[in-house]
Parts: sequence; structure tokens; C-alpha cells
Amino acid sequence: MAEKDYYDILGINSDATSEDVNEAYRKINKPNPDAEEAYQILSDTDKRRMYDETYIGPFDPSDSYLVEDLETITAEKKPKTFKDRLWSATKLLLKIAVTGLLLYYVFSKIHFDQVKSLVSEANPLWALAAILTFFVSTMVSASRLMSFFKSIDLHIRWQFNLRLYMLGMFYNLFLPGGIGGDGYKIYLLNKNYKMPAKKVFWAILFDRLSGFWAIGLITAVLVIFLPQLKVLHITPLLAWTVFLGATAVYLFVAYKFFKDYTKHFVEAHIKAVGVQSLQVLTILLVMIALHHTEKYAPYLSAFLMSSMAAVIPFSVGGLGFREFIFKYVVAEMFHMNGDLAVVLSLSFYVISGIISLLGVYYVFRTDRLEKDLPVAEKKK
Repeated sequence: MAEKDYYDILGINSDATSEDVNEAYRKINKPNPDAEEAYQILSDTDKRRMYDETYIGPFDPSDSYLVEDLETITAEKKPKTFKDRLWSATKLLLKIAVTGLLLYYVFSKIHFDQVKSLVSEANPLWALAAILTFFVSTMVSASRLMSFFKSIDLHIRWQFNLRLYMLGMFYNLFLPGGIGGDGYKIYLLNKNYKMPAKKVFWAILFDRLSGFWAIGLITAVLVIFLPQLKVLHITPLLAWTVFLGATAVYLFVAYKFFKDYTKHFVEAHIKAVGVQSLQVLTILLVMIALHHTEKYAPYLSAFLMSSMAAVIPFSVGGLGFREFIFKYVVAEMFHMNGDLAVVLSLSFYVISGIISLLGVYYVFRTDRLEKDLPVAEKKK
């Protein structure tokens, strides 16, 4: 097993050509022993081939890890066995299968002529407003995560945090078989700031929990405008009792057992409400774009419920789960337009995809991703 990452020392990828190796070495102002050693190995074809056979390599976002095995995210990456590759492929195929089955079920229950009419007659300006609103929600969400990072004394520049957040969104949505954006954040912050992986993990988890709390708050508000729920014995009093009770338990556990993560708790949760409110506004703007003029509350509440369901990692980026919940809640519980519900859900997925694609740039330009890292913190 190779003990030194010669590719990282020279600042090149493992698929770099001989010319790339020579150019990287020439750019080093004052070659150090490690750089000279790396150049001697990588510039020699035979030595490089022998080195590559034991090369562990950097973090691979296509890998997957269990939360219980969190430390392996920052450990040296061992070569995958056939069993590892088979398990990864099986999980990916299962996700794709679940996504396909859910979408097939949903599409079998809608009227394509009506869906086509809704989409073709949509107002593009209102749709653009929805995209911009979602982008703002993303910026606020990145800021919310920074609040939890500050709680564990992890101080990073907002520019770097935003780029890392966008890259994480891309991984979450477009790499269904991988570790996802959260795992990459843990890896990169541990690597550059030497912050324990478990600390970063808990900060990210509380960031997610704050989002769930905000969804609960907005849902409790919307219940007031949903008299249809009385059929299910769900009243505003019951909704608020459950929400306030859950909030009390949440705060007790956080301040009792995770006090280190509560230094900016109020600030983070205010931002969480802002994020979810902006995402609700995104759906509202999509409904306006689709010329919907009837009741909004049932669709908004269905969106919030589907947002929580989409977190379950059983489908590709939540696709299929969100549409299934959205249509079921709107059509079965509220007896309203199920076709509109599906269009709204898919529209939100497309909007998320458009914004997430901004992160693909940093997949290929990691030097731009890490631009705002303090020099002292970068790996030499």
C-alpha cells in the first residue's frame, strides 16, 4: 500500500499524462524532498506503474459508507473487492428500480393531455421567478449550515461554504449510488481543517433536523387553513400540541446532550424557517405560473410532506417518492387535482436539478472549489 499520495503532492490527478507531471513539477518554486520523490516516481513509466498498483487515492464520491462506520470516510481508501462493487451496484439498481416503479404508478394515474396542457400554457416569467426563489433558498440554506459549523468552532469563508454546498447538492441529486454531498463535506473539512469527522457529521445532522423542525412549524400553520383534515381527526389544536411537544423534546435533547452544537441554535433555526418558507414560495410561484387560482394550502402542505419523504434514500434524489406522496395527499386526502400535484412535484425536481447543476463545475475544478481556503489550512 502506497504511504504517500504523489499525485496530491504534485497537485495532479491520477490520470495525468507525462506532460502534466513535468509541467506540475516545473511550477513548484522550491522543490521539496516529497515533490522530488513524487516526480522521480511519476516520471518513470515502470516506477509509476508499480506505484499505481498500490495507490489508495483520494476520496471517491461514488463510494458509500454507513453512518456507524463514519470514520472510514476520512480513512485511507482501500481497493474495492468484487463483493464491495456488487453491493454498490445492487444498491444503485434498487434505487433506480424503486424510482421507476413509483414513477410508473404515478404516471399511470394521471391524464397526460391535462398535464401537457398545464405545462404548455405555463407563464415562463413566473417559472423564472420560482427558479430564482429556489436559488435564494439555497443560499440561505448554505448560511444555515455555516451557523452549525460556527457552533463547533469551524470557521470557513462563506464563498467556500457556498461552493461546497452547491457541489453537495449535485452529488445528492446526480450520484444516487454514492456517498452524497454530506459525506464529501465531512471528508473535505476533515482533510483541510483537521476537524473530527463525527463533529462535522453531527453539525450536518442538526442542520437537517432544523429543516425538519421548520417544516413542522409551517405545516402546523397550514393545518389552520385545511378543514378537510378534520375527517382524519387532525385539528389545529392537535397539530400545534404535537409540534410544540416535539419541539420541547428536540430542544431538551439538543441542549442536554449536544450543547456544543447549540451556540447558534436560534440563528440557525430562524434561517431554517426562511429556507422552507422560500421553498414553499417556490411552489406557490410554480402554481401561479400554471395559472392555478383555487385553494393553495392543500398543495403546499402536500409539498411539505413530500419534502420529508424525499429524504428517505430509497430513490434517485427523492424522485418518485415525492411525486407519489404529493399525488396521494392531494388526490386522496383533499380530493383535488392530482395532475397538477404531479406537475408541481416534477417542476420542483427540475428546478432543484437546474440549481444543483451549478455544482458540477467544481467536480472538475477542485482548485476553484478550494480557492477561499486559508493557505495555512491547505494540504502542502
